[in-house]
Amino acid sequence: MIDAEMTPEIEPSLRDRFPGLHVIVEYVDGVRMEESGAELQEFKEALCGEVKRKCSLESLKDVSIFRSYRDFFWKVGIDPTKIRPAAEALVRRILADKPIPMINNVVDSYNLASIKTEVALAAFNRDELRGGLLMRTAESGERFHGIGMNEPSLPLLPG
Repeated sequence: MIDAEMTPEIEPSLRDRFPGLHVIVEYVDGVRMEESGAELQEFKEALCGEVKRKCSLESLKDVSIFRSYRDFFWKVGIDPTKIRPAAEALVRRILADKPIPMINNVVDSYNLASIKTEVALAAFNRDELRGGLLMRTAESGERFHGIGMNEPSLPLLPG
């Protein structure tokens, strides 16, 4: 059952600007975070091979879903040639023969799912979330703590 409090509300100005924007929430219970195993590593290797057979760095910008993400980025004032949409950035790493880091079974699974589906994904520990969730634009001066960052950083805001 989806907990209404954990379904993100979209800020009205964001919803007005992007009327088709929506969030899909799915719960996965009983997951233990641990080191990724051999099975996930094998899936990653097979997926990397699939990506390399399917496209190239030159053709990637023409993949329809990445084109849609890029158009969205331009619309919100972000240059997608400098800051890549998440799934595209992962696929680009594969095509450039750069490693996809293995973090843990949870992060690795949704990164691989993002590569496979070409859709940006995120995961959150429901037990750690408090209060209602709101999707909104970052405010000037607001800091965030991104993956792999030791210290919070200012977001890159358009303009």
